[in-house]
Amino acid sequence: MKQKQSELVDLGSLRPQTLADYIGQKNASDTLRIFLDAVNKRGYATEHILLYGPPGIGKTTLAHIIAYELHGDIKITSGAAIQKGGDLAAILTNLKDNDILFIDEIHRLPKHVEEMLYPVIEDYSLDIIIGKGPSARTVRLPIPKITIVGATTKLALLSAPMRDRFGLLMRLDFYTLEDMNVIIRRAAKVLGIDLTSELAKEVANRSRRTPRIANRILKRIRDYAEVGNHAVVKSELLESVFTLLGIDSLGLTEIDRAYMECLGEKFQNKPTGVETIASSLSEDVRTVEEFIEPYLLQLGFLSKTTRGRVLTSKALKHIGLSK
Repeated sequence: MKQKQSELVDLGSLRPQTLADYIGQKNASDTLRIFLDAVNKRGYATEHILLYGPPGIGKTTLAHIIAYELHGDIKITSGAAIQKGGDLAAILTNLKDNDILFIDEIHRLPKHVEEMLYPVIEDYSLDIIIGKGPSARTVRLPIPKITIVGATTKLALLSAPMRDRFGLLMRLDFYTLEDMNVIIRRAAKVLGIDLTSELAKEVANRSRRTPRIANRILKRIRDYAEVGNHAVVKSELLESVFTLLGIDSLGLTEIDRAYMECLGEKFQNKPTGVETIASSLSEDVRTVEEFIEPYLLQLGFLSKTTRGRVLTSKALKHIGLSK
């Protein structure tokens, strides 16, 4: 290990600061480059950005990059945290020109707060109602020329009026293995881990093509190496970490394998409803649908039919079962 145990690493440095350092998502980064150059040339923003895609693939990182490239500060909040109009007003009145307001999980904004955002997005104005009843009146307050960056993992839950008000709508997808390899090598260097190209590929294969998961694995590798006083990370150490985390060669975890064994063995791979599978695993249906099944579908291990879920031949082979 290059880094001594007593040294502290700024884990925020795992995030690239500039768009030039950002790896992968070529279409999104190219579009964003044009947008940022145009904003810097004009001197102010005229549109706002909505990022959507699976969790852990860089939406928050891109928001930080946008703030850095626009030479502004970033204020981070979430849709669930803004429950009242006063909460939104307090945030907006403390911002200045070129600042970034990053709203994570923006689909969770309450309806009345969402409607307060409409004039903010369109006219950089905040409408506040003063008083009640017949004497109530609306006061329009100007707000700074900020850029609102919304992020969501569930675009369909965002209302059409809100979605259509964003000028730039960008989807972030899972990374390629080549991009993951570059991301992992960079993160390993930041964490002070001696990781060869071959071992980086092993981490990439088990990280579900998601940087957040890769960083999580790398931190555990660092912990394991520091505790065991390993100067260099070898394949044996890597296998020990993967065993400890319960991650197999394809990035499948214990709950993933339990799902496949339940469907393949207990139900003999006959079409089975998600509620039945969830009950057998003692998990709720939402966990099965949103946490377990997406990666199995991505691998081509699962087929959803009108009659229920069925494992593919690839999945059966992986867990050592035959049709």
